[in-house]
Formats: sequence, structure tokens, C-alpha cells
Amino acid sequence: MNDAPRHDRWMHTTPRKSATFDDYAISEIRRAAATGIYDIRGGGTKRRLPNFDDLTFLGASMSRYPLEGYREKCTTNVTLGTRFAKKPIELDIPVTIAGMSFGSLSGQAKEALGRGATLAGTSTTTGDGGMTPEERGHSNKLVYQYLPSRYGMNLHDLRRADAIEIVVGQGAKPGGGGMLLGQKISARVAKMRDLPEGIDQRSACRHPDWTGCDDLEIKIEELRELTNWEKPIYLKIGASRPYYDTALAVKSGADVIVIDGMQGGTAATQEVFIEHVGIPTLAAIRPAVQALQDLGMHRKVQLIVSGGIRNGADVAKCLALGADAVSIGTAALIALGDNDPALEADYRALGTTAGAYDDWHEGLDPAGITTQDPVLASRLDPVAAGRRLANYLKVLTLEAQTLARACGKSALHNLEPEDLAALTIEAAAMAQVPLAGTRWVPGAL
Repeated sequence: MNDAPRHDRWMHTTPRKSATFDDYAISEIRRAAATGIYDIRGGGTKRRLPNFDDLTFLGASMSRYPLEGYREKCTTNVTLGTRFAKKPIELDIPVTIAGMSFGSLSGQAKEALGRGATLAGTSTTTGDGGMTPEERGHSNKLVYQYLPSRYGMNLHDLRRADAIEIVVGQGAKPGGGGMLLGQKISARVAKMRDLPEGIDQRSACRHPDWTGCDDLEIKIEELRELTNWEKPIYLKIGASRPYYDTALAVKSGADVIVIDGMQGGTAATQEVFIEHVGIPTLAAIRPAVQALQDLGMHRKVQLIVSGGIRNGADVAKCLALGADAVSIGTAALIALGDNDPALEADYRALGTTAGAYDDWHEGLDPAGITTQDPVLASRLDPVAAGRRLANYLKVLTLEAQTLARACGKSALHNLEPEDLAALTIEAAAMAQVPLAGTRWVPGAL
């Protein structure tokens, strides 16, 4: 006779873990308890957010006429900075390279970004810390970032740039400054930034010489005078209040507005910032476009969208929602060779795995991209990496053209919200397009 306790025989259940206190949450509590410090990492938000995969294109069938891909053109060119600049930037494709600093990235990586962008007919951007000769030399179109830190900023480089991007905020950390730890402050980086070598550096979260759009308007005028009114002035904002921020950017006199969603990457900041500040890129586009339309400035002030752009479908959806161009950062690093599975043994030695490596601030990147270690940096061939980036940009463009032709458009910029439907209620509300199979736009009057 079985004398086992009743609950062992009939009431046994499978152990159940908490959805709130999942494995990652528990590991973070233990790490914080053991170290007493918050976690710093790069790479952007990792939790699932409403994104461009939640939208679908309504290709031509009976009520629309598609274009033949092999015989009918679909143009991709875009001009940025037409509002005030004497020399707007002419690009072959509506995909640009976002600002990533020398310091955060190796000199070889910055050169590769310039090479790839030039081969593809687009622009790249300096990032914090100034302009390197390799970057300027290999970038046909180079945007100079003007950040709160002013690291490496000088009038000579401002005038050598093709455009100036004033950075108010970044999507991964709107309202916060960046970090560059001492192990990446090499002698060259320290000299460019006028910092002590090997000492941790944290950038300011706001500009030191203006506090609002009236002051910013004066600063923009100053930059125009310094560059003889030739250079387009971009204004980059982290997505949080996109309607009002876009309206104020227009009032301040910007030629181009860059709006960066929370899926945008970062070299290093607190994880709590990355995961819990800002709004998704998908949610930022339509309010920004609406602000431009309300002011009669849509297409007169160009809008660039960044933050988690991965493929040609993402590009086409941004343009359909009203953007003039997109900007990529993390995807560009992956194209260069970041998180390459061929380096899996090296990633495992660092306690991670290919596809999950995000400790860019430590300067130990096996791919030679996010490092200042000369041995590691030498692993990256800037010529070969530049070709890979150019190939990737070519594919993004071809994919976007394919979708545009399927919707009957002879230019990427002819895509419009009417070409889209949403697959979730959240995406329908954020993108302000109907839920698929209905005419319902949540929240619309």
C-alpha cells in the first residue's frame, strides 16, 4: 500500500516562475545587492516595444496599379537643408549614418563608416569628441555634431563639415549625458577632447550656453554666421514630446530635424535610462509630422527618423509616415562586423555571446569596432568593412524601392500613410493608420 502523503500523490504542480520577477530581474537585484552600483551598457533598449513590424503595406491589386521593377524607375534621392542653407546636402539615398564618436568607436570604424557612406552616396556624422582626419578624408558628406560637452569642437572643423547637427538629446537617453570610461580615453582621444588620459568622462546633459528655443535661435544664427550661411543646421532630439519639440525646433530656425526613438543605441549609459526613458520610434513620427504640417513646414524642414531602423521595410514605413530620411547607428555597426558569430569564442571569454554583446564601454570589443585598444582595433579592415556597409545600404534601398513599386509609387517619397495598415491596436494608435481589415484608427475623432 502506498503511504505517500496525499499532496505528493495528487497535488503536485510544476514550479512556476514569476512574470514580474523573471530570471533577468532576479539577476539584476542580485547584481545590485552585490556591487552597490547601477548597470552601464550600450546597445539600446532590449525589451519588446511596438515597432515597424506591427505595420504592413497595402500592395497594389485591383484598386492600385503596381510598377514593374525592371522597367519603371523608383527614385530614392533626397535633399536636406533647403530652408536656409546655401549648400543643402544632396544624397542618393534617404538613409544616413548617425553620429557615433571617435572614442566610442575606433579610428578604423570611423573610417569604415565614411568609406561605406561615400560608396552608397549618403552622409555620415561625427559624434561627440571631434572630427578625425580619416573620417573627413573618406566621407564625401560629413555632418558635424555640436554637443553639450563641446569636446573637440573648433571653428576649423565646423567650416570643413557639410552640415552641423546640434544634439539636444538622444533616443536612448533623452535628458541624460553619455559616458566614456577611462579605459577608452587613449592618448589620442584625450588630446582631441582636452581631457586627462585614462579618466572616466561623462558628457553634460544640456548645453551650457542656452536654456530654451529663444537662446537656441541665437546660437543657430551664430553658427550660420560662422559658416557663411552655407551649412544646413540639423537639430537632433530624443523622442519624448515630439509634437512640441518639433514645433520649437522649427521656431528656433533648424533646417533639418532628427528625431531619435528609444530603440536608438548608445555607447554607454545606465540601463534604467535605456529601458525606461523616451518613447518608441513608431510613436514619435506622426506627432512630429503633424507639428510640421500645422506650421506649414512639412517637406520645407526635413525630418530624419532614427532609432532601431534595420531593413528596407523600416525605411519605407518611416517615409510613408512622413519622414524625409532615416538614420542608422546600431545596424551600421553590425554591418561593419559587430557581434559577428565568427568571434563567438572571444565573446564567450567576455561572459556573453554573439548577438548579445553590449559592453561597448569596456573597450574590449573583439570585432575592433567599439575599442581604443590598438591590437583589437587592428582586427577591423576599414576598406572591407566599408564595402560591407555599402552593400547593406544598397540592400536597404532596393528593399524600400521594391515596396514602393508594389504600392504603385515612382519615388520613395511618394509613399504615404494610406499605403499602410496596422496589425495591432497599439501600432494603429501610434502610427495613426487603420487597424488592418477595418477603418478604425484608435483615438481618431
